[in-house]
Amino acid sequence: MAWNEPGGNSNNQDPWGGRKGGGRQGPPDLDEAFRKLQESLGGMFGGKKRNSSGGSSGGSKGGGFGMLAIALLVLLAAWLYNAVYVVDQQEQAVILRLGKYHETVDSGLNIYFPPFDTKYQENVTRERAYSKQGAMLTQDENIVEVPLTVQYRISNLRNFVINVDQPEISLEHATDSALRHVVGSSTMDQVLTEGREAIAAQVRERLQRFLDNYQAGITVTQVNIQSASAPREVQEAFDDVIRAREDEQRERNQAETYANGVIPEARGQAQRLLEEANGYRDEVVARATGESDRFTALLAEYQKAPDVTRERLYLTTMQEMMSNTSKVLVTGDKGQNNLLYLPLDKMIEGGRNQGSATGNSSTSSSNSSSSDAGSRLARELEQRDLRSRESR
Repeated sequence: MAWNEPGGNSNNQDPWGGRKGGGRQGPPDLDEAFRKLQESLGGMFGGKKRNSSGGSSGGSKGGGFGMLAIALLVLLAAWLYNAVYVVDQQEQAVILRLGKYHETVDSGLNIYFPPFDTKYQENVTRERAYSKQGAMLTQDENIVEVPLTVQYRISNLRNFVINVDQPEISLEHATDSALRHVVGSSTMDQVLTEGREAIAAQVRERLQRFLDNYQAGITVTQVNIQSASAPREVQEAFDDVIRAREDEQRERNQAETYANGVIPEARGQAQRLLEEANGYRDEVVARATGESDRFTALLAEYQKAPDVTRERLYLTTMQEMMSNTSKVLVTGDKGQNNLLYLPLDKMIEGGRNQGSATGNSSTSSSNSSSSDAGSRLARELEQRDLRSRESR
């Protein structure tokens, strides 16, 4: 039954389960706890402390000591907060003790002792960059706008902190000096067109040499030169020059293309003419050689039988001549009226009919018929010559 229900013994039971006048004690009174805390704090800060009889006693001496202790604790906490530090994996810290280099601290939890020590903590793996743009004078006395970006990182934190005051400003000044030196040694065309990569490499090399001489603890990783341009006052004229250069290059490419097409063709024609000339030469030489050999052989036969050889040559010559003509005139000896009839028209007509039937072989068939006719004519002439000799 609840302690406050009607009919319950509310006078002898409280909600904490204790009884008035009982042996078991309940929780402390909150007002009493707050009062004790207030008295203790007042004593620490120099307040008066009440005694059990309701009076108060002075505590100035104890309160002053308490204030000093609290101040010391606060100062100690602030000092520890500043002295204890954490170095990340990508960082390093340089400690100067009384202005002199003491140590370089790697990653981890560390402590130093200000104000005797001074701490410089930097990221030594992160790539840093800065951009710069300025007007430069080239070797051919032209002014160009050259923008560039320098990427660098801290390679030696001790040198970065100790050797150079404001090392990043020194880096900018060294970059400006290196860029002006390289651009001043180059022509305008090299800076604006195909020479940008070479200029960037030269600037990086010279800039790194400057920083090494300074012992600045900085390593330049990359120098990028964006598209340089002429000053705005002469930009239109410069654009005209660029267009003219592009037109020149285009015309040169077209000329080279035409030359590459014409020259091989001309060389082929020249080679063909040479081959034809060599073939004609070989043909003439071979024909002349054959004719000379045939004449030599004929001379030997002629020396053996001159009359027979002469008659044979005459008949062969007449055969070759009459085989190429359609008209043949045959006459007899003196005092004779014999007439030899040869049906040349029918032989020629038969040769033509045979040539038209065989198509492409018409010329060879006609020549064959004419040759047969000439052969028969030669035989007839031989027989006639023999008869005339016998009659004599």
